[in-house]
Amino acid sequence: MTSLGLSFALMAVAFLVTTLVYPYVLQFARRHNMVDNPNARKLQRVPVPLMGGTTVFIGLFVAVVAACFFMWDVRLPEILALLLVMYALGVWDDAKDVSPALRFAVEILVVWLIIIILGVEINDFHGLWGIRAVPDIISVPLSIVAGVGIMNAVNLIDGVDGYCSSFGMMACIVFGIVFYYAGDMVMFTIALISIGALLPFFFHNVFGKTSKMFLGDGGSLMLGTLLTLFTFSTLASDSPCAQYSDDGISLVALCLAVLAVPVFDTLKVMIFRVARGQSPFHPDKTHLHHLFIELGYTHLATSAIIVATNAMIIVVLAVAWLLGASINLQVYIVILLALLVTWGFYFFMEAQHRRNHGRGTKLYHRWSVRGERRHAELAPLWWFLRRVVDSRFLGGTPPPRPATQDQKPTKIDPRIR
Repeated sequence: MTSLGLSFALMAVAFLVTTLVYPYVLQFARRHNMVDNPNARKLQRVPVPLMGGTTVFIGLFVAVVAACFFMWDVRLPEILALLLVMYALGVWDDAKDVSPALRFAVEILVVWLIIIILGVEINDFHGLWGIRAVPDIISVPLSIVAGVGIMNAVNLIDGVDGYCSSFGMMACIVFGIVFYYAGDMVMFTIALISIGALLPFFFHNVFGKTSKMFLGDGGSLMLGTLLTLFTFSTLASDSPCAQYSDDGISLVALCLAVLAVPVFDTLKVMIFRVARGQSPFHPDKTHLHHLFIELGYTHLATSAIIVATNAMIIVVLAVAWLLGASINLQVYIVILLALLVTWGFYFFMEAQHRRNHGRGTKLYHRWSVRGERRHAELAPLWWFLRRVVDSRFLGGTPPPRPATQDQKPTKIDPRIR
């Protein structure tokens, strides 16, 4: 089997393992009350199991262990160990609410271990502003800030069904292509394995009712660590990807484009929380995905629009490179587009909503109507996929029997509809 065929075979292993373990993890989460309860800030109306990240991690773990037998590389067990640390931290946070200080300390430690053990960091700007190699006194703090930022940005987008997992798959596709053409088959294989592990979870998370689970901090922090690793592996001075800079491609712009919406949206949210005198980690509903939900879009439509917009930024970057844009200009284009999407569009629509004494403008209501139309357009596919993922084989449970005359119907909390 060729190395390319082996990589896709390991992706299939991750997909199958995640699919098969999903029902058992779902039962475990229900039995041990590992659920996310609804409140005023959250978008769900009923408790939802939180261990979706566990299914993703198991699928990824088994596939990477298999990779160790067929394409041994010392990086494989090292990467698996680092992902395990972040997964464990996230599960602990889901169960016990880890203090922000401890969580940040572990995140910093893991980023530092990526630098020390794997030997990858942001230590080369690859020609941006005429800068290439960066000394350790700058690259290590820069890498720690960037790594922790990426982890938390990915963690904070896990607020809408399908958003975090679909964004993760999109990012893994782009990084996988980059690694493949650079000749780094190990990182390419890990990107494919991640896609295979995320895909079954995505379908249950988006379309499931009785089989729905959330990714949880265990899954989102693990995914954030993975994308941090991909970013560092792309930007390191001795990276196989360094050859792209010889062709006029800005690797800094590429990584910024892949992570554009989560990173710039998180920056926006945290800056304005601080400006209001709040903690940057104070929970609220000021993310870009909250705006689309407020406009009446489904979770699936919201995720699709935002991930497609992020993909559009990557496409525009590719077009700019093909048209001969300089390395510096590529970075400016990506930053401008990211700010227009996450800052410009958000505050423009919020201003439209506040006009007419809070009733909103015609433009705002036209966007709301579009959101309602998306419900009708997606309904047939939605119900078909729900029947599939909620089947007994894939982890769903049968609907409750209707109450008989001898049975009193269960009272429902009026606060949860």
